[in-house]
Amino acid sequence: MIGPESGRSVARRARAGGLVALALAVGVGASLVSSPAGAVPETFGSFPAIPASAFKNHTGVTAKSVTIGNISTQSSGLFTGAKVGTEAYAAYVNSLGGVHGRKLVVDAANDVFQGAPNKNETQSAVDSDLALVGSFSLEDSFGETVLAANPDFANVSVALSQSANDLRNTFSVSPVRFGWQLGGLTYFKKLYPSDIDKTGAIVSSEPSAQTTWAAEKQAMASLGYKVIQQPTYNVLSTDFTQTVVSMKEAGVRILFLEQLPQNYAGAVIKDLHQQNFHPVVVLGTGGYSEAFVPSSGGPSAADGIWLLQDTALYLGEDASALPADKTFLHWVQVVSPGFKADLYTLYGWLSGQLFSQALAAAGPDPSRGSLLRQLRKITTFTGGGLVGDVNPADKVPSNCYIIARVADGTFTRYQDPPIDGPTHGFRCDEPYFYAK
Repeated sequence: MIGPESGRSVARRARAGGLVALALAVGVGASLVSSPAGAVPETFGSFPAIPASAFKNHTGVTAKSVTIGNISTQSSGLFTGAKVGTEAYAAYVNSLGGVHGRKLVVDAANDVFQGAPNKNETQSAVDSDLALVGSFSLEDSFGETVLAANPDFANVSVALSQSANDLRNTFSVSPVRFGWQLGGLTYFKKLYPSDIDKTGAIVSSEPSAQTTWAAEKQAMASLGYKVIQQPTYNVLSTDFTQTVVSMKEAGVRILFLEQLPQNYAGAVIKDLHQQNFHPVVVLGTGGYSEAFVPSSGGPSAADGIWLLQDTALYLGEDASALPADKTFLHWVQVVSPGFKADLYTLYGWLSGQLFSQALAAAGPDPSRGSLLRQLRKITTFTGGGLVGDVNPADKVPSNCYIIARVADGTFTRYQDPPIDGPTHGFRCDEPYFYAK
């Protein structure tokens, strides 16, 4: 027991697949602030007082269970992982006896990639559940209006809408701010000092992705990087040959693919290999996938490619040294045998953990008010080493990251600190850059 301590068209489906690129930008944008690099960002202000009525509101709580809502886009399997991850953490907690003897019940809904259902399902959750946990949807701006109208209802989820993220009743394990981590950029500047003046990047043409890229480019410029090629791609792109040829002719020496999901990143690597063009390539979280190496043409094409991200190697490479990773992967298979975990699965799991921590601290008679009060106190969170340290209460993203490289077709950590050390294997050596 955990106690106090503890029928869409093909075109739309194609567009949905491309929009995953935007979702993968979570954690690096987009609240406009004016603080210089390394400075403390503008705050979100003090928390409003919790009304007395919230401490009497036990919606979703019975003597034996606590029901939590989860609204994720499951159509075409888009963000099904968010539901699976949340259910996996609930099953894990329940195997330990629940929270103060109450089992967690996940009331999951699919918004079918539409705004009206997202809003309606959010209202339904407010009416019947204690909180929202682990939701993930590109339509969360619709549900945001319901959350804003119910400030005592906690949303423990990774929000994609900036205004949903900014709500004081949203608590995210990957807070969205307009900026970028300087650590990895500094690392590659030191490793390849003569290459940064010929930097390239490939970015989605979607407006949100362009906003995120603007923040990263500001961070690069602050360190002396010079971007000479920054082509965009649309969501139906499958062939990057002309882009690769153009970059080769321009003399790009270091290529950042940090915002590309593995299907796009793999296609780029294939074309690089076919053109016999071998710049330094840096992937981000979106490229980290079991499917990346096969989709890029195998180890002969992928070996040597770098990975920069603010999560552990949660697909199993860290499992032998990181107990939290082993537990995560085990319980995903318990609730959904054969399911391939992804970033959204991890977000669901971590959101479940953050919620459970606050619920345990809320005591044996939890209410919306007591849950909210405890969530406001959580200013440091690592998920047992699965993610770099974040501050969910104050919406401060992590400045910590890992470096990995593909070797013999496998993602392998590269000279990171020990996983059993104080930073759980993360490098936390440079500040987070808040863009203007």
